Amino acid sequence: MSRVYNFSAGPAVLPEEVLREAADEMMDYKGSGMSVMEMSHRSKTYDTIIKEAEADLRELMDIPDNYKVLFLQGGASQQFAMIPMNLMKNKKAAYIVTGQWAKKAYKEAQIYGEAVAAASSEDKTFSYIPDCSDLDIPEDADYVYICENNTIYGTKFHKLPNTKGHTLVADVSSCFLSEPVDVKKYGVIYGGVQKNIGPAGVVIVIIREDLITEDVLPNTPTMLKYKTHADADSLYNTPPAYGIYICGKVFKWLKKQGGLSAIKTRNEEKAKILYDFLDESKLFKGTVVKEDRSLMNVPFVTGNEELDAKFVAEAKAAGFENLKGHRSVGGMRASIYNAMPKEGVEKLVAFMREFEKKNQ
Repeated sequence: MSRVYNFSAGPAVLPEEVLREAADEMMDYKGSGMSVMEMSHRSKTYDTIIKEAEADLRELMDIPDNYKVLFLQGGASQQFAMIPMNLMKNKKAAYIVTGQWAKKAYKEAQIYGEAVAAASSEDKTFSYIPDCSDLDIPEDADYVYICENNTIYGTKFHKLPNTKGHTLVADVSSCFLSEPVDVKKYGVIYGGVQKNIGPAGVVIVIIREDLITEDVLPNTPTMLKYKTHADADSLYNTPPAYGIYICGKVFKWLKKQGGLSAIKTRNEEKAKILYDFLDESKLFKGTVVKEDRSLMNVPFVTGNEELDAKFVAEAKAAGFENLKGHRSVGGMRASIYNAMPKEGVEKLVAFMREFEKKNQ
C-alpha cells in the first residue's frame, strides 16, 4: 500500500521518518524488551523520554526559564475551561473571536466570569483578522485570549494584538512549531498536538510561572489546576505516554530540519505554490483576505457545491485525502502542516489545473 497525500486538518500527516522509527521501536524500545506503549511512566527509561522531549521543545522555541512546559490531556477544548478557572482572578477576560474555536473558548469562559468580545470577524464568516491595534479592553481584564491560527477558516494573526499590558493567552493548535515565536510575549501559549506535532491525545501548555498559583476559582478540580501538573512535572497521573514519545521524535526531526526558521521558510514556499495557483485560477478561489492567510490551512471553493463534491471525490481517487472543507463551511481545505512534503502541494496543484481544464 503506497501512502496517500493526507491533507487532513487533524489528526494529520506526520513525518515518515518518525513513523518508521516508531515502528522499529514498537516491540522493543532501546533494548528494554517492551514498547513505550507498555512502559511505566514512573520508569527511568520513560523519565528520560519525557525530559528529553521537554528539553528539545525548549530549545526549538527558545522557551525562557520562567515558563513551565506541561504535557496534558483533554485536548485544546479542555483548556477553554482550565484557562478561566486558573487565571480569572477578577472574573473578567477579553476574547478576540476569529473562528469556531475562539468562539467556543469565549462561550466556555462565560461560565466562570465576564467574558467580553473585544473584537470579532464573524460578520464576514471569519474570513479576516480584525484590527487589534487599539482594542477596548477592560482595565481589570485578567487576560486577552486569541486563537492564533484558525484551522477551519484559514486565517492567522501575523501580528499579535495590542493587549495594553494584559496577559496574552493563545491557542496555537494549528500553527504550533510552524515558525519561530517569541514566547515572552505570551502568558500562556498552548495547543493540541494532533495537527503539527504528534498523535491526538496530548495538549502542550507553556505557561509563565507567575500565573501558576493556588489562587484559582473555587471548586476547581485538582486535575484542572495548572499547579497540580507543574509541581509534578506533568506526571501527577499517567500522562499520554506514547503520544508524548512521538512528540519527542517530531521535536528531534524539527531540529534536524534546521529548527523553526528553516521550517517557516519551507512552509512559506509550500503555501505560495497553492495560493499563487488560487489567485490565478478561473475556477477555484481562496476564501481569506490575502494579508491574513494561514500557512497551515488553505480553504478554497469553486462556488458550486456539486463541483466541490466532484473535486473532493476525484481528488480522493487520485490519492489526495481529506480535502473536504469543515462541515460548518463546506468547500475544500488543504492543511499543509510541517510534515506535508512540498511535492504533495505541487502534485495537488497539478491535479487542480487538470480538473479546472476539464470542468471549465
